[in-house]
Amino acid sequence: MPTLKSFAILSGAALMLAACGSADDASSEASADTVEMPADSALAPISDGPVADPSASATDAADVPEPTATEAADAAANVAAAAAAAAEEPAE
Repeated sequence: MPTLKSFAILSGAALMLAACGSADDASSEASADTVEMPADSALAPISDGPVADPSASATDAADVPEPTATEAADAAANVAAAAAAAAEEPAE
């Protein structure tokens, strides 16, 4: 009996929620009420090109020498060794 009672309550709630919607004509298309902009204008092609920033330049970077292949390999080996050591430590 408790199952039948809960089913009846849920059915009534579902019917009440279904009755909240309002449409005078079922054949009319649904439209969103809170649309910020139509999709056609949002997907329109952009006619403006990129604008150069006069304050930015490629020479602003610090002069850091590129590491050699051996230095890069040694750094990678050190990182791998540190990761392996961290993986072997017991969890606290």
